[in-house]
Amino acid sequence: MTRLILRIAASLAAVAAVTFAAYRLLPINATTVGFIYLLLVLIIASTWGFVEAAAASIAATLTFNLFFLPPIGTLTVADPENWVALFTFLATSLIASRLSDKAKRRALEALARRDDVEHLYTFSRSILLIEGAESFPTQLAQALADAFVLEAVLLYDRRTDQFFRGGPADFEGLDEQLREAARNGGSFADTGKKRVITAVRLGSEPIAALGLQGAPMPDSVLQGIANLVAIGLERAKAQDLAHQVEAAQRSERLRTTLLDAMSHEFKTPLTSIKAATTALLADPQQPLKTRTELLSVADEEAGRLTDMIDDAVEMARLDTDRIDLNLEPVSLESLVREVVESLQTSIDDREVTVKVDGALPLVHVDRRLIRLAVKQILDNALKYSPSRMTIDIQLSYSGDSATIAITNRGAAIPAQEQTRIFERFYRGPSTKHQIPGSGLGLSIANSIVSAHRGTLTVSSKPGETTFRITLPADRDGAGK
Repeated sequence: MTRLILRIAASLAAVAAVTFAAYRLLPINATTVGFIYLLLVLIIASTWGFVEAAAASIAATLTFNLFFLPPIGTLTVADPENWVALFTFLATSLIASRLSDKAKRRALEALARRDDVEHLYTFSRSILLIEGAESFPTQLAQALADAFVLEAVLLYDRRTDQFFRGGPADFEGLDEQLREAARNGGSFADTGKKRVITAVRLGSEPIAALGLQGAPMPDSVLQGIANLVAIGLERAKAQDLAHQVEAAQRSERLRTTLLDAMSHEFKTPLTSIKAATTALLADPQQPLKTRTELLSVADEEAGRLTDMIDDAVEMARLDTDRIDLNLEPVSLESLVREVVESLQTSIDDREVTVKVDGALPLVHVDRRLIRLAVKQILDNALKYSPSRMTIDIQLSYSGDSATIAITNRGAAIPAQEQTRIFERFYRGPSTKHQIPGSGLGLSIANSIVSAHRGTLTVSSKPGETTFRITLPADRDGAGK
C-alpha cells in the first residue's frame, strides 16, 4: 500500500511539473498541452498501472481546465464545446490508461507463461539426465527444486511408502497429508506458508504425492509438474526392472561361461591325476621311486585343481557391484612368482622373466584377488603371443605406487579396441574366432584393481603389448 501511495504521489507530481512547464516556462496552446497530458498518462499506465494512471488522468483534467480552458484560473468552462473537449480528454485518458494497463498485464502473463514453460522444459530435461549414482526419486525432487527455485520439495512414493526431499529448506509436518493425497488423489494449499500438496497420478490412479514450498504457481503448471514426476517415477521403475533383467542375464551368462571354462580347464589336471592313479592301481608293486613320482604328479595336479576351483569361486563372487577386500601386507615379487609357477603347464617351453627394479614396498591388498588379476593378465599374454617368445614381467616402485608390467610379443591391439577390452565378455573381432576365451579375464582383473583404488592400463604396438597394474603402496613397508 505504501508503494502505491508513493507512485500516485509521483504521478500527481509529474502532472504538476508538466502544468508548470507548459503554463510558465514554455507557453503553448491548449491542444498541445492536452496531448502532452495524454502521453504522460499512457507512460504512467504502462510503467505502473491503472490506479496511478487514473489518478494522473483526473489531476490532468482538472489542471487542464484550470490553466488552459477559459476562463483561466477557475474550474468553470465558458464555451460548451470545451466541456465536450474536457470530458473527451478525461474519457480518452482513462480508456487509454486502462488499455495500456491491460496490455502490460498480458505481456507480464505471457512472460510468466514463458518462464513456466522454460522451467518445465528444464525439469523434463533434468529427468532424462538423471543417473543411478543416487536414489532416482531423491534426484527427481532436487531437480524439481532447482528448476523452479523452490525452497523445499517433498515427494512421497506410495508404492514404496518412502519420502524423498529436495531443496535447501525442510518440509516438515505434512507427512500424513501427503499420504492422504497419494491415497485419495486430493490436494491441499497453505498460502501463508507458501505450501501446496498435490497428487501425482498415472492415468486416473494416484501413485504419489508432491509437496512444494516456494513461490505460488498456476494450477496448469502444478499439473504439468505432477505429470512429469509421474513419468519420472515410471522411468525409474522401468530402469530398475531393466537392471534386474540385465543383472539376471549377466549372472546366467557368467555362470554358463564359468561352467564351460571349468569343464575345459579341469580336464588337464584330472587327466593327469587319473593317469597317475590308474598306473598305481595297475601295478601296485612298482618301484618306490616310480610310485613316489606318480603320487607327486597326482598331488601337484590336485593342488592345481584346488587353485582352479578357488579362482572359479572368486570369479563368481566378482559378479556383484561390490567387492569385499581382505587386505594384508603382500610382497608383489613373491606373489608374481607364485602365479608364474601355477601357470607352468601353460608356459611350457616359453621363457617368462621377472625383473625387479630396486627394493619394493609391501602393498596392502587382497592377496587372493590380486593373484587372480595377475594370473588373468599373464594367461592372456600367453594366449596372444607366439610360442617360444619371451614374456617379460617387470616390478617397479615410484612415488607412492607399485607397478606390475606384463609385456608379450604378440600382434598389436587395434586402437579402437583398446578402450573396450576391459568390458565384460568383449572379444576383438580379429581374434575371437581364432583363440579360445570367454572375454572375462581382463574385465575381472580390471574390477579387482579398481576395487584396490588402482589402475589397469594397456599400451600396444606391433610386436609389443604391455598391461600395467598400478597399486597404491607405502614406502614404510619397504622390503621383500
